[in-house]
Amino acid sequence: MATAKLYSGAGEQKGAVDLPSVLFEQPVNRQALYEAVRNYLANQRQGTHDTLTRAEVKATRAKMYRQKGTGRARAGSVASPVRVGGGRAFGPHPRDYSYTLPRKIKRLALRSALSDRASNERVFVLEAPSYDAPKTREAARLLGSMELSGRHTLVVLPSGQAGDVLYKSFRNIKGVRVLRERELNAYTILWADNLVFTTDALSGVEEVFGS
Repeated sequence: MATAKLYSGAGEQKGAVDLPSVLFEQPVNRQALYEAVRNYLANQRQGTHDTLTRAEVKATRAKMYRQKGTGRARAGSVASPVRVGGGRAFGPHPRDYSYTLPRKIKRLALRSALSDRASNERVFVLEAPSYDAPKTREAARLLGSMELSGRHTLVVLPSGQAGDVLYKSFRNIKGVRVLRERELNAYTILWADNLVFTTDALSGVEEVFGS
């Protein structure tokens, strides 16, 4: 049974909690992880790159020199791709790099990433502290008491208004990323050295991705 250390809202260790086996005790499928990471990065690309063709280069349209009698090769345009300052042949133009990955592959990659972190004891469960307003200093102190300062840490929070204050408290800490339970993905899990779930978020993740 995969387990994780349980911490109170003040950062004190209270014991351990069992992790859902359907998410945290699965074989690690490296091919699924590769496909998920490749898909995530492709979907983040803006695709706004563009190069000028010979028709778009600002240049004179006059013939460079007469056709015959110079002993040189025939040339009709300074915008030709073979000349310095000319257009580019077959260069990149704006395009959409995004594509859809099958749902089963995404789920398999997610479970593989979670299982990998759990097998290396990098998953922690936190009883959500009750802040009446965003408190980044308190959130940073909390991670420090959990010995997670200075490491890439992913904090997973529940959806809804209950997680809004915590989201604003953790989001500005260096090296920390914050996701809602429904936004969890294999790429961000692999980016993180450690995963911190609130108790409500852990239940939500099991409900969303456990089936």
